[in-house]
Amino acid sequence: MPRPTNARAEAGAFFRIDRFLVPQAARAEFLSRVLQTHRLLADQPGFLGDHVVERAAASDANEIVTIAVWESEEAVVSARKAVQAMHKAAGFDPGSLFDRLEIKAEIGNYAPLSR
Repeated sequence: MPRPTNARAEAGAFFRIDRFLVPQAARAEFLSRVLQTHRLLADQPGFLGDHVVERAAASDANEIVTIAVWESEEAVVSARKAVQAMHKAAGFDPGSLFDRLEIKAEIGNYAPLSR
């Protein structure tokens, strides 16, 4: 379940924002993996909160965006290692899943603009 974030806590935060175009037939399997990953992320040092949002992109696909908020870029690097270890232990290859389910992904790290 996505956790609410606190704007004050996010003042110096770092964001991981990933956008996926997911065929309708792949939605359930994909979301199962996403939610499993986000449960792991929630236990990582520096995690501030997350959101998983969705909109219809086409009659046969949805756009799913995941947003994870971190204290720092270093926290993201550390969390990525934890996710990779979880995938390795489970024998799971995300790239193969994306290929098999025809999921397109845009992955990115973002820092807040100075205001």
